[in-house]
Amino acid sequence: MNDTPSADTPQSPPGANPAMQSGGPLIRVLGQYVKDLSFENPRPLEAQSAQSAPNIELGIDVKADTIQGRDNTFEVSLRLAAEAKRNGDEVVFIAELLYAGLFEIKDASQTDIEPMLLIECPRLLFPFARRLIAEITREGGYPPLLIDPIDFVGLYRKQRESETGASPAGEAPTS
Repeated sequence: MNDTPSADTPQSPPGANPAMQSGGPLIRVLGQYVKDLSFENPRPLEAQSAQSAPNIELGIDVKADTIQGRDNTFEVSLRLAAEAKRNGDEVVFIAELLYAGLFEIKDASQTDIEPMLLIECPRLLFPFARRLIAEITREGGYPPLLIDPIDFVGLYRKQRESETGASPAGEAPTS
């Protein structure tokens, strides 16, 4: 008996994604890019000679917009803002990044599209945005700012709750 597939037997290419074959929702990254990047370093010599580590506040925001004239195509923007201060109000540095991606979503229900855009798409963008923030702070003369992984599911839930006016029960605030 011959184990080689016949010409009429459908074969998956090596490394094919099983989710694509099952007909489930598909997210395709069409591109990703820096939309805005800012780094302020007001007193680099003073800040680098300081003995104590600065207090860093991190802000995160995710937005999704449809692309006019292109069905199922969306731009998702991930905004990361870090402000380092010492002695309460002395700014050490401010780093802001708006990193975006162009995504195509196929075979998803209307109820699944929003969570895919605000959870899965930023999850795909985050490693690249994190690397850029680390590099820009390192180039500013500081140790690279390595942002901890972000819980995009929790961030999405928090956004939904603030829009509906519901207060989360028993949840700890995120920073």
